[in-house]
Amino acid sequence: MPNIYTTEITSEKITSDNPIHQRLFKAYIIAQKYVSGNILEIGCGEGRGIDTLLPHVTTFTAVDKIESVITDLQKKYPQARFKAMSLPPLTGLADNAYDSIVSFQVIEHIQNDVLFLKEIHRLLKPGAVALITTPNRKMSLSRNPWHIREYLSTELKALAEKIFDNVKMLGITGDETVMDYHEENRKSVERITRWDIFDLQHKLPAVLLRMPYEILNRRNRNKLQDQDQGLVGKISHENYVVVEDASDALDLLLVVRKQG
Repeated sequence: MPNIYTTEITSEKITSDNPIHQRLFKAYIIAQKYVSGNILEIGCGEGRGIDTLLPHVTTFTAVDKIESVITDLQKKYPQARFKAMSLPPLTGLADNAYDSIVSFQVIEHIQNDVLFLKEIHRLLKPGAVALITTPNRKMSLSRNPWHIREYLSTELKALAEKIFDNVKMLGITGDETVMDYHEENRKSVERITRWDIFDLQHKLPAVLLRMPYEILNRRNRNKLQDQDQGLVGKISHENYVVVEDASDALDLLLVVRKQG
């Protein structure tokens, strides 16, 4: 499989990425109790959670924009169906076809988020469930130039309620170990951004910020790994927990159901 990993697309193979990888992987652990039947994953990436979900479903379909990764995943999982596409819309997928849909850390990359949610609604069977995660803007440490936007819990819930009748907003946050790492990360980021006296991170076009963001973010993660005395490596998905109040969570966990 080609090397697609950046600080935005994290890997379990890169030690300094571990806290973020485990945070993203937690969504798949949570999803196990929700998914069944025919499942669609929107934005599967390199397939972080496929093995976790497969035992709980009848069929597995996934879409992602990186065609080379999709090709390799199809070879690795011949029993599943993979399709490369930019989205929305989700072309070539039938209405009312899926019992479950998951889309983790994707909606923040989508220009037309309303159409994205409408497409999820179209694809779900009546009564079926979709799980969506995205970073909580309140907890973000700097502007991420790979994101079109980030949401507060109230904003994402209000957006979903325009399309779905059954909407529940949960959060994914960390225990003391995770929040210790988050605090060290915050301090480290602030030492970098204090030099941005003209607030260029929020004024420059995103495309101009992506390369410096990648370089500084990778350097920051490696520095945290070097100084953490084992903290980075010992964090697992079990250090992340679901909370009912998403306002201060690290990630928002949106659970929506199509009216039956």
